[in-house]
Amino acid sequence: MRKSFNGLIATLRDYNITKLNAQYLYVFSNKRHNRVKLLYFDRTGIYLVAKKLEEGTFRWPFPRTAEETILPLAPETLQLLLDGVDLRGPKLRERYRGEH
Repeated sequence: MRKSFNGLIATLRDYNITKLNAQYLYVFSNKRHNRVKLLYFDRTGIYLVAKKLEEGTFRWPFPRTAEETILPLAPETLQLLLDGVDLRGPKLRERYRGEH
């Protein structure tokens, strides 16, 4: 989690995201899952927000496939993740799952 603006943008380019989209919030986590960084582009500049947990970890949902490295999250799911809900156990009903 040493990367700042340019480092995180370079990471996005590694995944063929060459232009930031103002409709998306890009979320990064460290290997221990006790820190997250959120990158947001508002068409005039970039916001970088970080959160470090004093105890515990963020529990990310399981990817749909083994090859999936980018997880699309609905805003509600991201809020649950940041609030400390374990997203590996509960499943959202199909009608609530965001399509991204």
